[in-house]
Amino acid sequence: MALILATSNGSSPAPVANPETNRQTANYQPSIWGTAFIVSNTPEDEITLVHEEQQLEDLKEEVRRELMAAASNLSKQLKFIDAVQRLGVAYHFEKDIEEALQNTYDNYHCIDDINDDLYDVALRFRLLRQQGFNISCDIFNRYTDEKGRFKESLINDACGLLGLYEAAHLRVWEEDILDEALAFTTTHLKSMVEHLEYPLAAQVSHALHRPIRKGLERLEARPFMSIYQDEASHSKALLKLAKLDFNLLQSLYKKELSNILRWWKDLDFSSNLPFVRDRVVEGYFWIAIACFEPQYSYARRIQTKLHALLITTDDIFDAYGTLEELELYTEAIGRWDINSIHQLPEYMKPCYQAVLDFFKEIEEMQNTERSYCVHHAKDAMKNLVQAFLVEAKWFHGKYIPTIEEYMRDALVSSGATVFAIISFIVMGEIATKEVFDWVQQNPKIVRALSTVMRLMNDMATHKFEQESGHIASSIECYMKQHGLSEQQAYEEFHKQLENAWKDINEECLRPTAVPLLLLSRLLNFARQQMWCTRARKMHSHILEK
Repeated sequence: MALILATSNGSSPAPVANPETNRQTANYQPSIWGTAFIVSNTPEDEITLVHEEQQLEDLKEEVRRELMAAASNLSKQLKFIDAVQRLGVAYHFEKDIEEALQNTYDNYHCIDDINDDLYDVALRFRLLRQQGFNISCDIFNRYTDEKGRFKESLINDACGLLGLYEAAHLRVWEEDILDEALAFTTTHLKSMVEHLEYPLAAQVSHALHRPIRKGLERLEARPFMSIYQDEASHSKALLKLAKLDFNLLQSLYKKELSNILRWWKDLDFSSNLPFVRDRVVEGYFWIAIACFEPQYSYARRIQTKLHALLITTDDIFDAYGTLEELELYTEAIGRWDINSIHQLPEYMKPCYQAVLDFFKEIEEMQNTERSYCVHHAKDAMKNLVQAFLVEAKWFHGKYIPTIEEYMRDALVSSGATVFAIISFIVMGEIATKEVFDWVQQNPKIVRALSTVMRLMNDMATHKFEQESGHIASSIECYMKQHGLSEQQAYEEFHKQLENAWKDINEECLRPTAVPLLLLSRLLNFARQQMWCTRARKMHSHILEK
């Protein structure tokens, strides 16, 4: 249960004791994909690609003209920007959107053409907060009564409630009005959703399931296309651009995944390490939905490889290795010396070799002046494996730690820091030495990210894992230490999750400690965990049925 960045088809199976070696084994389901994604493009495909890329450029210019034309009407402009972002094509217009929102922020107190329309006011607030502008939530005071409660008259404005609901998810600490707004809108949207008409009903239903702030742009783009095309005022050029862009990126992803699968096949872990999960396809999907822009092809390749190697390491610790073997592996990682491979059991050698080769590949891609970033990554990897060993000792010793002990280790074993550092490395020169020094200090947003990842995972899987004989999760640790029921533990962790999201939101407001582009990667890791947890729950329900 150590690594929770891993994407899996459901929870881990129960470890089965092997009496001959006193080791645990697990029977993971094999990959369902086979060689389906190992493909090659034909010359005809390349010709089609060139034509579609030119068509994309033409559509981009048409959409850019529409965006500029909307500048004369703030409400129209903000709605257009919102559509561009939710359709997943904002990366084509980053400069245009930044300039438009900067102008909106600069003239924030002079703007009067939005008036009191709740949806427009909430949309302006959300778009500015999403862009990192620290706009005050006091703007919503006009919608409250003398007791500070939201006016009951608002319940007749479904669009306004939806806008306020989405805006409230950008809240930070000490914003009581947004806490109240979230509770108020959630209650009333749930009660009215069945009585609304399409497409508003679909938007409300989706938002209650996954609000914009916690959704992944690329994953949300496809369902939003279906809603957007049914809006009477939609832009035909924008919709066409979104669909073409989506399909072009899908073609790119298939090509990238094919190359990664060839690398995985060459490792031959299915023969050398038959007990580990083969989740490369799922891992690539997990990476691509967060780092989807075409210019980050190298980033997707590296992070998918990292994901696969960490799953392999995790399975060695969770599902096969004896405690003595795991201690040897941890020591070898600590030394980071290929000669240490001779001290390892035969089955561990391919993994150790692959890990060192992976980091060498990253190192060779950096110039001499950036060698420090790989040093940080290696340190994070050493800490991660050490955290895996701590959990293995707890399991073998049948020890239930305090919640404080558990979380100290779990925030490392989640893999968040390793992924953060690697994701920064592959973003290029924007990640300076100061950035890596910052992330190595375990800043607030990294701690919050780790909390989201760990608690979401534990709440989704702990029942299954306890029935299967896994290490105690945070749920059991908290219940035992405080003498609480399972439901009470869940309620407490839901509060901690909401607090973690406030920390994430706060760290993404300007001025930021590091460039917002880098912080957006950490934000997307938190969003990924939200999605993965829901997917895991759905899979569990299917298995139960």
